[in-house]
Amino acid sequence: MTASAKVNWAVHTMSTMGSHRVERVAAQLREEISQIIIRDLKDPRIGMATITDVKLSPDLRNATVRVSVVGEDEARQAAIDGLDHAKGFIRRELGSRLSNLRFAPDLRFELDLGVAYSVRVSQLLREVERGEPNAGN
Repeated sequence: MTASAKVNWAVHTMSTMGSHRVERVAAQLREEISQIIIRDLKDPRIGMATITDVKLSPDLRNATVRVSVVGEDEARQAAIDGLDHAKGFIRRELGSRLSNLRFAPDLRFELDLGVAYSVRVSQLLREVERGEPNAGN
């Protein structure tokens, strides 16, 4: 193996190791935030919120948390507002639970409309299947 091939292999290995760690920590964050929402948060606005994904920056300092919420638009926005209000509490809990991190990442909650979109498409398909005249309106 030439010297440049060794360097390229080392760089690839380091970047792969780093991305695997980011993925592992993101999965761990998703689980922990879900547990905090279920067990520790008492805010009624949050209701049926589900953490669908966590995107973590390579330096592990910032996390975008995607949240799916069952309900109408007002309920979805209220859940995001409730999570934003509880952000400090959630970060503090994460800091005490995640001993493998030096600091808890800054959290940004955003609505994941993928599940709502899927439910709407399924509803439209059922209407078309039944032959309803106003399907989709």
